[in-house]
Amino acid sequence: MQDISRAKSAELYEKSKTYFPGGVNSPVRAFKSVYGTPLFIQKGDGPYIWDADGNQFIDFCASWGPLILGHNNAKIREKVTEVMQNGMSFGAPTALENELAELIIKNNRFVEKIRFTSSGTEAVMSAIRLARGYTGRNKIIKFEGCYHGHSDSLLVKAGSGLVTFGETSSSGVPKAFADETVVIALNDKQAITEAFAQFKDDVAAVIIEGIPANNGLLIQDKDYVEFLSETCTANGALLIFDEVITGFRVGFEGAAAYYGIKPDIVTYGKIIGGGLPVGMYGASNEIMAHISPDGGVYQAGTLSGNPVAMAAGIAALTILNSEGFYEELNAKAQAFVNDLKAHIAHKGYELKIFTVGSVFWFAFTNKDIKTAEDIDPKSMDKFKIMHRELLNRGVYFGPSGYEVGFVSAAHTALELDKAKQAIFDALEVVYAS
Repeated sequence: MQDISRAKSAELYEKSKTYFPGGVNSPVRAFKSVYGTPLFIQKGDGPYIWDADGNQFIDFCASWGPLILGHNNAKIREKVTEVMQNGMSFGAPTALENELAELIIKNNRFVEKIRFTSSGTEAVMSAIRLARGYTGRNKIIKFEGCYHGHSDSLLVKAGSGLVTFGETSSSGVPKAFADETVVIALNDKQAITEAFAQFKDDVAAVIIEGIPANNGLLIQDKDYVEFLSETCTANGALLIFDEVITGFRVGFEGAAAYYGIKPDIVTYGKIIGGGLPVGMYGASNEIMAHISPDGGVYQAGTLSGNPVAMAAGIAALTILNSEGFYEELNAKAQAFVNDLKAHIAHKGYELKIFTVGSVFWFAFTNKDIKTAEDIDPKSMDKFKIMHRELLNRGVYFGPSGYEVGFVSAAHTALELDKAKQAIFDALEVVYAS
């Protein structure tokens, strides 16, 4: 099949490289893991996006997750337009903050008080500071394969050995910062036990993605997550769920409800902004009382709770909170994935699809994958081919085989059927290569 035209996108990319490092404002957008130059997106509507060359795609990237209602949702657009008539930022409280907070807190058993931020990274960074301030301890335990944004103390990877201090995974992160982060493998109870034995009196918190979805979809067993919670409680440490992706995606209460486990602090982002930049962290009244101005843990933001983002969030979450929304969305997504799995089984491909709610991930393996170490980097060569073939057939996934896909409420049977056939055809090419 002939490749789509990227002439206009290629021209824009060459120009962008004179303005931005690598020509982009977030590294994965540079298409370094797939074929061709980045596509410059010009328009989105419902389940579709169009690039600068006029190519139309059924979109499963959804701006990396937040567009659970699809692109350019009318109710979100109308609410934002209405609120913008009165101004876009005040750096002062507005009633819209109260309205969105009430909508969240009244329908979420896992937070009693919240603080809005402008990004998921900022929310997680603030949650880490809160955990340290609340416990009076320094060290954070995180897991290899979980991504929590680009704050210094979390841009670390595992060293050698079962329990290790983190090693910086980015230039510009001082070793002293990484030394306060302990990195261990997922799905390993012994590693947790040993980490607490080694650092017991100085572990402020354990942080884990609610369901790890930044490095493949690494669905953890409930008994393992329960073990984390119980171990934290026994050792006076806090459990932080990073639900920037899973919050309001697998259900209104996210992975906490999926597992039936109450984390001490939860971070959210993406979906609560309705497509605009928003983050949030929340906890019990007792823990949140440590945040300034009530307590000594400082955190601030000029654009936090700005009226435009709050308006988008109110419109989006009102729809998500309607009766049957998640049941319908998740059933649609699972039916789509089940049809793909049936085709894969019929063809005998070495390929598994991991899925939860409306999130899914292709893994070119027959193994059950629960940790980052289980993923074979060589398998990404197959995704690279698949990605190109899908673009040529009008289907868009994020440009990395480690990233997940999302089904939105805007995808209808028509788009899903077209996407399925495109995936079937693309896989024929992958396995003929």
